[in-house]
Amino acid sequence: MNRAFIVVLFFAVTSLVACSPEPATTATTAAPATVAAPAAAPAAGTIAGTIAETMNAGGYTYALLKTATKDTWIATGELPVRIGDRISATIDMPMENFSSKTLNRSFPTIYFVTGVTRDGEIVPAAGGTTALALAPSHAPTPSSAAPQVVEPIAPAPGGITIADLWAKRKELSGKVVVVRGKVVKVNNQVMGSNWLHLQDGSGTARDGTNDLTITTNATVTVGEIVTISGTLTTDKDFGSGYAYDVIVEKATLTPSKTAN
Repeated sequence: MNRAFIVVLFFAVTSLVACSPEPATTATTAAPATVAAPAAAPAAGTIAGTIAETMNAGGYTYALLKTATKDTWIATGELPVRIGDRISATIDMPMENFSSKTLNRSFPTIYFVTGVTRDGEIVPAAGGTTALALAPSHAPTPSSAAPQVVEPIAPAPGGITIADLWAKRKELSGKVVVVRGKVVKVNNQVMGSNWLHLQDGSGTARDGTNDLTITTNATVTVGEIVTISGTLTTDKDFGSGYAYDVIVEKATLTPSKTAN
């Protein structure tokens, strides 16, 4: 084989390779740029849908959402929404067999929600504020306890301070306690009771010993100073993430005065 023939063969092979189509691996690498990505799934703990039914009662809005999978009831602080609105919200907690006395209606399952948005914007609650959860966590922890009450409130006769109640909670568990303090937070008609946070100026917000959670049938407003009497329960777990180191359930209340 002479040298001239080898040179001609080399250029022929080179030309053939240069004209060949791109390797399959190149086409595979470029494919994502032309294939539409699937729609992102909703973030965990969110719900979205179109309102099919809605009503307001007791300062709250209840709405039946038609979602991509099923019809779902939600509830939150009163909102200016109507049938046909498409909204999304963050789920605060689910509740099974929830009964609303103001509506005289029961829901097999209802989701309490926060951060309701419509067309990407937060829906303002009645009065122009952002909607709050119907039943935010009642556990007296640094993150969820209401702000520290500045002024000390003297215990009722035969009563105990909230700080002492926390310190002696094990020996007081199952016994009737009497506590006087200021109502700093209220959530009415949750699981058939009104939920209160009471503080008397004792304890510290850092470890939650300044705050006492109470359930009652009585109706009070934030700022009232009341004396409560009820059975102390420790390590109470209602499920759905609602657990309490200390709680006084089904308490009776006696108003003392209204704080300025």
